[in-house]
Amino acid sequence: ASFFHHHPDTGMVVHRAECRPVVSDNYMKLKKLQIKESTKPQRLSQQLERAVTTVFKPVANHDFNVEYDRKKKSEGKMVRAERQVVLDMLFSAFEKHQYYNIKDLVDITKQPVTYLKEIMREIGTYNSKGAHKSTWELKPEYRLNPCTEEEEEMETA
Repeated sequence: ASFFHHHPDTGMVVHRAECRPVVSDNYMKLKKLQIKESTKPQRLSQQLERAVTTVFKPVANHDFNVEYDRKKKSEGKMVRAERQVVLDMLFSAFEKHQYYNIKDLVDITKQPVTYLKEIMREIGTYNSKGAHKSTWELKPEYRLNPCTEEEEEMETA
């Protein structure tokens, strides 16, 4: 058939692929999160006096992000982000919920488990029993709204 006749100067599409994401629970969670993030007011808005001429490079992408992406691509696995960045992610997660298991924290921060646990040991406590078994929560001093922790601290002092 003439359809397959190959001409030296013309390319020809033989296969066409449609790509769609697999809609799983995780994907939906991620979408919801992205939507939520995008509707949040930006912390800092800045009036630009002159036209932005550097259109081709995303200015908002901080150096650490660029660096992180580069490392991530080269290693193809989770890469430790800047410690402060991870702390910020953790604190904002704990503003929403008091308890998380380590798997959720890995999903939220995209950090290696060992690194995450290392940071959590400093800022949080691990519940090994009780209603919130196998979850982490922030130490009282890091919480935004410390519940009535004073009495306990009096006893240990």
